[in-house]
Amino acid sequence: MIDLVPPISADQLISEFRRGEMVLLVLDQSDGEQTGVVAMAAEYCEASHITFMARQARGLVSLALTEERCEQLSLAPMVDPATSGSVKLSIEASTGIDTGISAVDRARTVRVAVASDAKPSDLVQPGHIFPVATLAGGVLIRTGAAEAGVDLATLAGLTPAAAFAEVLDAHGDLADAAALVEFADQHDLKVGRVTDLVDYRLNHSRTVEVIRRGAVPTQHGEFLLRVYRESTQGHIHLALSRGDVQIDTPTLVRVHTAASLRDLVAVTAADRASWSIQESLARIALEGAGVLVLINKEETDSDLLAQVDAALGSNLPDDSHKQGVGYSQVGMGAQILRDLGVGKIRLMGAPVKYNALEGFGLEVVEFIEPEFIKSGEVSKA
Repeated sequence: MIDLVPPISADQLISEFRRGEMVLLVLDQSDGEQTGVVAMAAEYCEASHITFMARQARGLVSLALTEERCEQLSLAPMVDPATSGSVKLSIEASTGIDTGISAVDRARTVRVAVASDAKPSDLVQPGHIFPVATLAGGVLIRTGAAEAGVDLATLAGLTPAAAFAEVLDAHGDLADAAALVEFADQHDLKVGRVTDLVDYRLNHSRTVEVIRRGAVPTQHGEFLLRVYRESTQGHIHLALSRGDVQIDTPTLVRVHTAASLRDLVAVTAADRASWSIQESLARIALEGAGVLVLINKEETDSDLLAQVDAALGSNLPDDSHKQGVGYSQVGMGAQILRDLGVGKIRLMGAPVKYNALEGFGLEVVEFIEPEFIKSGEVSKA
């Protein structure tokens, strides 16, 4: 796609948003696939834009908002906030509309929601516009379409909100690279990459900084510990490294979010084994070089229950609708890896699509399935 439809720079993307133009934002995934959304600054949204998103892009018309704006409007989550609090119950303007589903009505709902003096009584739920709350830190934390839209609007000096819709093909599936090429050409849309926006933001600001560092003894020998503070959310994250890390040499990496059953009780699902902290450190020690990043994320009751269900082999809800979307909340770990000098990654973990890693200067060149370390030897689990 890049050869056929040259992307514009992040600066040009910001200018397009500032002028109230729609753009095609492309999300690059680590397996080389691409998906796209049509997006624009929400405060400029008119009926014609809604019509284009609904009829031409064909995806769900959504409204990306900051969490602060969602709180200002008292927007209720669509589901349990412990599992997916970013998606809010659909909204409708409480006055000045008819059925709410027309393009005119939906455009009014968008503009009402992003007005500077907007209040909860200006909206009702449910409705026909679907709000998505973004994470503080934007694409430096989660490389999603909503975060990209809000970042672009903010950088353009506008209300931090964006209207967007996924681009679907004629069969209703997410459009692939070839279909996105045709779509952009047919509608004369400027194309921008979320990867380039990540790189732009990294060059102007970062959200992690080292606040402690030093050598620490572990069961697997001495590691260099770095403690990072993430500024937008205030969380503390850890990185343990050993050996010579070079940007052009593939580095053994584990980015780890704590899970009680796996890390404290050593219980894993038979069909979904994953690396524990101790196994990760042992593998790094065995090879002599590598990095373990420990992401400090609060484990909710829902998280723990999901681990139990998986370990017991319970029938879980079908998550097939999520396949192909890619894992986007990579920003904290990616910034830390970039600070450590990592470039090419041998990732300890199952193959997963990661959005916009290139913008962080990272590339996954290998996935390493979980293994057990016994008596200095590596054996497959």
